[in-house]
Amino acid sequence: MKKQGIRRFPSKLPTRLARLTVFTLTSLLLLAACNRQEAPEARSQPASDSRTIKIGLIPEQDIFVQKKRYEPLLAQLAKELHRPIEIRMLPRYGNIIENFRELDLDGAFLGSFTGTLAIGELGVEPLARPLYSDGSSTYYGMIFVRRGSGLHSARDLRSKRLVLVDKATTAGYLLPLAYFKSLGIADYRTWFREVYFSGNHEDAIRDVLSGDADIGAAKNTIFYQVAKADPRVLRELDILAVSPHVPTNGLMVRSELPDLLKQTLKQKLLTMHETPEGRKILGDMQIARFIETRAEDYRPVSDYAAGIGLDLKNYDYHNN
Repeated sequence: MKKQGIRRFPSKLPTRLARLTVFTLTSLLLLAACNRQEAPEARSQPASDSRTIKIGLIPEQDIFVQKKRYEPLLAQLAKELHRPIEIRMLPRYGNIIENFRELDLDGAFLGSFTGTLAIGELGVEPLARPLYSDGSSTYYGMIFVRRGSGLHSARDLRSKRLVLVDKATTAGYLLPLAYFKSLGIADYRTWFREVYFSGNHEDAIRDVLSGDADIGAAKNTIFYQVAKADPRVLRELDILAVSPHVPTNGLMVRSELPDLLKQTLKQKLLTMHETPEGRKILGDMQIARFIETRAEDYRPVSDYAAGIGLDLKNYDYHNN
């Protein structure tokens, strides 16, 4: 009688099972390790890489001219960021704070006055501003009259027509206030026969040139842009006073933007001049390159305002 032995399965099956088990466990461990390594990078990415970035422009010039000027620059940024950028034209300077919030802007190219207000009230962060082809990265305000008008003293200006730009501009408001104070004019609103706001620098220049106003104020960059297109500006207007230099219009963004996006935007602007395509776009804007800009660069505006009795921390646009 044959002995009944223990039946054994072929040894190959357990070996295959063991190998499969080891492979599965190894794969799971590698996947977990990869996830741990990628987690910090994923958290640093913007919340949505496809969301449109909304950038505002203040009305320095006619809004169509202003938009056309900035469109190639912002289109290039959109191309390099692989994200759409939408231009939002701000209707006026004075309600920049309300507009920034209501239009849900991610950033805006702001002047020295509006930038100072936005830094103080909105906590926006300046990224970069242009260094122009002439080597300047600042601008100044100018007060001007028609040549031969004989307008120089406070007495000469009594009962004349004054055109300003907006109560939220350095060149088109702070400078005139300081100038009139130096002449002994305590309240410009009662000294002049008529005072009105043009809404942009270009129109203030053209109104004095055409005789619609007797005296006006605007920023030097727009003054010379208009003069380039219309030589009468230099022939027929006299400059009475200029303001201190303040930072030219720079890109400022809301602080809540992801840090990676802020740094990328800044870097793209700072290096745009390094490519032929970028140099062409900047050259058409008379810009050599962009330079880094900080909140401290806007302190002269606050100091200038304080010198004429304006507290920008509690600035009431409607009652000044």
